[in-house]
Amino acid sequence: MSNAAETPQLTLEVERKGTTTIVHCRGKLVYGVTDVLYSNVSKLIPESKRIVLDLTDLAYMDSMGLGVLMRLYVSAQTKGCSVELIHIGKRVRELLELTKILEVFGSVGEHGMRF
Repeated sequence: MSNAAETPQLTLEVERKGTTTIVHCRGKLVYGVTDVLYSNVSKLIPESKRIVLDLTDLAYMDSMGLGVLMRLYVSAQTKGCSVELIHIGKRVRELLELTKILEVFGSVGEHGMRF
């Protein structure tokens, strides 16, 4: 049960390219760390037209992670900003497809990143 003792860790690296902001997410987007993503990304919404969440190094996401993605999506939409997901790993993609959240984001996928 060593996994239960581990503290879920989420780290973010922000990269700006004009009015597009790329947020590289690493670790796990789970209960206890979702506020890290929400508080950091929501601050970027007013100054960005497009926020791209790069999920290359996101190993796992739970229902709280799904909830924070939807909160960010709605917050951005109300302020004229788009939120896109790229480089979605297999496990996270399956969760997003199962819950139909991937359809909401209109995922850019692995191929469509353009700046």
